[in-house]
Amino acid sequence: MKNSPVEPGPTFYGLGIAPKILDILERIKFKVPTPIQLKAIPLAIEGKDVIGIAQTGTGKTHAFAIPMVQRLAQKNGVGLVLAPTRELAIQIDEVFQEIARTFGMKTACLIGGAPMPGQVQALRRNPRIVIATPGRLIDHMGQWNFLPNEVSMLVLDEADRMLDMGFTLQITKILRFLPKDRQTMLFSATIPKEIMVIAAKYMKLPVSVEIAPSGTTVKDVTQELFIVKKEAKLRLLSKLLRQYQGPVLLFSRTKHNARKITTSIKDMGYSAAEIHSNRSLGQRREALDGFKSGRYKVLVATDIASRGIDVTGIELVVNYDLPEDAENYVHRIGRTARAGHKGHAISFATPDQSRDVRDIEKLIRLTLPILKYPDIPQERFVESIREAPRRHANPMRYQPQGRYNNFRARQRYK
Repeated sequence: MKNSPVEPGPTFYGLGIAPKILDILERIKFKVPTPIQLKAIPLAIEGKDVIGIAQTGTGKTHAFAIPMVQRLAQKNGVGLVLAPTRELAIQIDEVFQEIARTFGMKTACLIGGAPMPGQVQALRRNPRIVIATPGRLIDHMGQWNFLPNEVSMLVLDEADRMLDMGFTLQITKILRFLPKDRQTMLFSATIPKEIMVIAAKYMKLPVSVEIAPSGTTVKDVTQELFIVKKEAKLRLLSKLLRQYQGPVLLFSRTKHNARKITTSIKDMGYSAAEIHSNRSLGQRREALDGFKSGRYKVLVATDIASRGIDVTGIELVVNYDLPEDAENYVHRIGRTARAGHKGHAISFATPDQSRDVRDIEKLIRLTLPILKYPDIPQERFVESIREAPRRHANPMRYQPQGRYNNFRARQRYK
C-alpha cells in the first residue's frame, strides 16, 4: 500500500501578497503565516474593512503591515496606524520599515515623550505611513503638521487597550477628521461592546476574523498560582528566580511597588530594570532594549507593558500582584510563549483575593492549579473561589466586560 501524500502546510504564497514582499518575508525567515495572518491578509489586500480578534503574540502587526504597504504601493494616500503606547508604536514602526523601505516608502513615528521637532522633520519628508499614539497625533493635527484628509488606510491596533487608557475622546476626534472613503482595520485580543459601537459608526461592512474567543490564553503557556501573604512574596520570588535561568517579566500593580520590587531584586544579586509611566521615554526604551539583549534578567513592569510588546524568549511571567482588570491577566501572560516558544506564568494571590482569582478563571475558562513551595507558608483563601457569591460592594470595581471605567483610579496603575 502506498503512503498517502502529506498535505503541505499553509504558506504566504497564495494569499495575494506581492512578490517583492514575499522576498522580504523569505529574507527575514517568515515561512508559515499565523492564523490571523492567514485569514486577515487576503481580506485586507482586497480592500475590505477588517475586525481582527486574536490572542496576543499571534502576529497581528504583520497581518496589517503587509496589506497596507502593498495597497499603498498601488495607490495614493497615507496609511495611519494608531497604537495605545509609545513602546508598541515604536515596535510597529520597526516592522513597517522592514517592509516599506523596499518600496521606497518612508515612515514617521509620532509618540509622546519624544521631541516634537524631529517628528515635524519626519512629517515634512512626506511619509506614506504614520504610526502614532492618539494624543501626539492630535498635537500634530492642531499645528497642521499632519493632514488627516490624506489618510486612505487606517489601523486601530490594541483598540480595547486604547479605550481602557482613556483615549476614547481622542480616537473619536481623529475619526471625525478622516476621509469617509478609506479602508479601516481594527485589531485586538478582545472586542468589547464599545469597540463594536465604533465599528458600526466608522467602518464599512467590516468582516470579522476571530481566531480565538475573547479571553483565550496563549496555547503554549502553562499557569500556576501561589497563595501567599504579602510579606512572603519577596521570599517566594527569590526562590523562583534561583529556579528559572531565562528572562523573567514581572508585573506589579502600581508604579511605586514596581520601583520597590526592582530594588529588592537587585539586592538579591540579579540584574533588573523597571518600566512604567513615571519613567521617561529614554529610560523605558533602555530598559526594554536591555531586557531584549539579556543585559537585564528581570523586567519589572506595570500594565503599560502587558500589551503589544514583542519580546521573544521570555521564560517566565510573574504576576507579583494580580491585575485590577481580569482581561489584563490574559495580556500579561501572553508576553511568554510567543513565536512558537513555550512559556510559564506564575501568579501570587493574597488570601483575600479569591474574587480576583475567580474573575480570571471565569474569563480564561480554566481552573488555575494552586501550588506550594518548600519553606514558604501557604495560606488559604478567606472564602472559597469556587463557591463564594459574586458580591462587589463598589459597583465600579467590576464591569461585565472587565472594564475599569474610573479614569483617575485607572491612571494609578499605569
